[in-house]
Amino acid sequence: MGASSKTALTPDLLARAYTNGYFPMADPKTKEVLWYRPDPRAILPLNNFQVSKSLRKSIRKFEPHVSYNRAFLEVMRACGDRQEGNWMTEEFFEAYGALHRQGRAHSVEIWDAQDKTLVGGVYGVSFGAAFFAESKFHRKTDASKAALYFLIQRLNATGYQLLEVQFLTPHLESLGAIEVSDLNYQQLLVDALNEQPLAFA
Repeated sequence: MGASSKTALTPDLLARAYTNGYFPMADPKTKEVLWYRPDPRAILPLNNFQVSKSLRKSIRKFEPHVSYNRAFLEVMRACGDRQEGNWMTEEFFEAYGALHRQGRAHSVEIWDAQDKTLVGGVYGVSFGAAFFAESKFHRKTDASKAALYFLIQRLNATGYQLLEVQFLTPHLESLGAIEVSDLNYQQLLVDALNEQPLAFA
């Protein structure tokens, strides 16, 4: 369920929300910010990412062309262009862009080997050893899956404990995501917030 709020979206408000188990989306019609704390909640265990043979081939192709935090807003806007329901507003771009400048939001970018254009990516928010994946996109087959794979590699390498992915979809489930109860999620979140990983990038 979503609870509405007319409070301006700010980095401080986002920090309070994520660290208490909430995340925002804007109503597609009214653009009012809605706050969600789903039960059950989807997470992607950092040791359980499922890589098919075809995805392994794509990962090898994309690996030389991956970057981190190089084009945060470009990734976010690309995600906004492909989202269903058009819930991302300029207020979101501004607030998450400010979080990025504070070192609290990160992106993974996949670039085309030929023309160096952005073809895939994922972005999210980070507090303690918890990473909250917000959205991903692709303009080439498997580019968003590869971005998620490289995100998980970076999270494992830097000591993160929790990767939250909001709602379970068949696509995420095929990659290894699972559902946990809100009670379980809150404990995982508290444990992760009490840890401090190495710098993301």
